Amino acid sequence: MREFGYQRVFDVPGAVALLGSDPDGRCLGGGTNLVDLMKAGVERPALLIDVRELPLGRIEVTDGGGLRIGATVTNSELAAHPEVRRHYPALAQAVLSGASGQLRNMATIGGNLLQRTRCGYFTDSAKPCNKRVPGSGCPAIEGEHHNHAILGASEHCVAIHPSDMGVALTAFDAVVEYETADGPGELPLAEFYLPVADTPYLETALPPGALITGIALPPAPVAAHSRYRKVRERASYAFAIGSIAAALDVQDGVVREVRLAFGAVASRPWRAREAERVLTGGPADAAAFAAAADAELAAAETLPHNGYKVTLMRNLVVALLTELTEEAAR
Repeated sequence: MREFGYQRVFDVPGAVALLGSDPDGRCLGGGTNLVDLMKAGVERPALLIDVRELPLGRIEVTDGGGLRIGATVTNSELAAHPEVRRHYPALAQAVLSGASGQLRNMATIGGNLLQRTRCGYFTDSAKPCNKRVPGSGCPAIEGEHHNHAILGASEHCVAIHPSDMGVALTAFDAVVEYETADGPGELPLAEFYLPVADTPYLETALPPGALITGIALPPAPVAAHSRYRKVRERASYAFAIGSIAAALDVQDGVVREVRLAFGAVASRPWRAREAERVLTGGPADAAAFAAAADAELAAAETLPHNGYKVTLMRNLVVALLTELTEEAAR
């Protein structure tokens, strides 16, 4: 392991100053992803900036009924918070479906946003990987790719984003708040993760030296009627092979509003906007749900061993939206 410095910070300006002083510095929250990557030789920071003592550990209700979630809130705290469970149940369910209880107790919200892919070629520093070493190639395309992307990938990278939390946040139009030496800024989550294109090593639109300070969730009454469903290869702690966050408002059998986001199908949480467009104003039935899923998945580009994800995601859309419709009718 490369030698590195370590410094604990207690205020946001101090953390931002340290980040700006060393381009190879990394923020350390729970360390549940970063430390593993350091052990594997994938991440090699010169300086770890321990941000766990920053005053960013609160969840607050904002004007109109939204939420602001501080960057050092743990996954466990987020999932257990009564306002999250009441107004954004899919978010609580998504967080609880990820990792183990011990890891959720350590992992932070800011770190969750920045976690990196679990593609086996990326995490093995002996293998080529365009995300890790630009221009070295993407062996997953010809190799092991059964859990890789079917949407938004490119010839340069077919890895998926592993976050469960990010899928629910994407469905609810979350905004990432950050601080730089030039002052505060924000990025809609829809713009936070960059498309793969020919630069898979550029993963987020965060400015250099930026510190994530929190996540803002705008008021969304439909989010109170939401669910998160995750499919994995074993029932215990495992990453998704397909997941969906859905929220639905049905009146008199007609879809008034719908939110859909997919997980484990792209390099970033995937907002299913075409499916939302097809569904809005139409009937709330299984045939309409299937047609909406087909419309969204028409853009899928599969590899020899991950085509099953198209059928999987279609079935997930139909099953979860049917469940929400039946619940609304009770």
